[in-house]
Amino acid sequence: MKKMLALLLAVCLSVSYTACGGEDGSSAGGGREKGETSGPSEGNAAYGTEDGASDDGTGPSGNGQTEISLWTYPVGNWGNSVVVAGLISDFMQQYPQIHISVKYLDYATGDEEIREAVEAGGAPDVVLEGPERLIADWGDKGLMADLTDLWEEDKMSDRVYENVRRACRHRNGKYYEYPICMTAHCMAINYDMFEAAGALQYIDEENHTWTTDGFIKAVKALKDYGQEKAGIIYCGGQGGDQGTRALVNNLYGGTFTDPEHTEYTINSEENIRALELLQGLEGIFFEPDLVGQDEVTMFCSGELAMAFCWNVSLEASQAAMYPEREFDIFPMAFPTSDGIPSLQGGIWGFGIFDNGDEARIEAARTFIKFMTESEKEYIKSVQTALYWPVRDMEDVYVNDDIMREYSVFTRYMGDYYQITPGWVQARTAWWRMLQEVGKGKPVRMAVEDFVKTADEAAEAALQ
Repeated sequence: MKKMLALLLAVCLSVSYTACGGEDGSSAGGGREKGETSGPSEGNAAYGTEDGASDDGTGPSGNGQTEISLWTYPVGNWGNSVVVAGLISDFMQQYPQIHISVKYLDYATGDEEIREAVEAGGAPDVVLEGPERLIADWGDKGLMADLTDLWEEDKMSDRVYENVRRACRHRNGKYYEYPICMTAHCMAINYDMFEAAGALQYIDEENHTWTTDGFIKAVKALKDYGQEKAGIIYCGGQGGDQGTRALVNNLYGGTFTDPEHTEYTINSEENIRALELLQGLEGIFFEPDLVGQDEVTMFCSGELAMAFCWNVSLEASQAAMYPEREFDIFPMAFPTSDGIPSLQGGIWGFGIFDNGDEARIEAARTFIKFMTESEKEYIKSVQTALYWPVRDMEDVYVNDDIMREYSVFTRYMGDYYQITPGWVQARTAWWRMLQEVGKGKPVRMAVEDFVKTADEAAEAALQ
């Protein structure tokens, strides 16, 4: 039954590894090709293009209407032109004086397209993305409009989860992102193999959690059963690196950065202990030529007993790729010393580029409020993303068993440290450090080298 549900969900989720390739969301829905637009450029009357819009598609038109642009990264069905057209049509019915054009980006070229648009003075008005870009990149560069007033209306800041709220606020105190959805990356086990090896006794099936001691015992049981490779530490690049970071941080309660996101803390005693455990644990192998996508493929083909790169999108896409798979996949939080995991999260929402046109900024704010203010429209926005609300509310996937199963992980979402200065350089330094550890380099030396590189990048970014 679970496999059939996964196959059905895969109809809505395209085969995507972006969550294991860059923490950038998931491409889903089969919308337009990258760069195509909908709205005014297509002469669609629903967007008001027959009402005298301005020639360049921006700013007020001759009859008092305002043209704004929405550029969206492929976050679930926010990359699907048909679905997005329906959302914008709902908005246009209430605000016919605001016309919206849409550009669909991908993660391979989207950043460069926005950079070029900014340099040319034609940045989009609204962008759907996450804090790594809206806060730590474009926000750092002073390109974004302050959305603090939206957060203060209806006490929104009191309704959004604290970790999400912190991630959307720049260190200068301004909010540059208005979030709509989130997810928490997890790991997965081959349930049938664990059962055959007698290792199910080491997991808490109800809460999808386990302890570090249980993890160690499970790996030993799997090896005794004959499964030589229980799991791998893939470190051939940054693809899926959220999995290896979460594994190391959770094993003994370490963190990746300090709470203020000013420095990197991989050289803590907790993280050193975790890396030394993995370095010496029989059944766990460091693979310097593989990335998260490779691990997922090996896991789904039955070569591994567990995968450290996993989430709900992969559950669906891999069900479509491996319809003959004969084992059940059981999602799990990462093992922890106290049984309380802290998972790497993903957050997505709206940001507004400050193009110096107050009418367009106000129209963009109106669009964001419409998509998030009423519960009805907000649930539509969340379900379009195929993730979960950033607010504490009733389950929005009451008829979807897979989404309900994976919703358990949102309660374990930890600190969103990806907005720490020097983040790009730190990600590269991370997988290179894992390669050195896998080759036998003393862990203390390896982590000190990592922290030196990452902190220097952070200091440079703050200057």
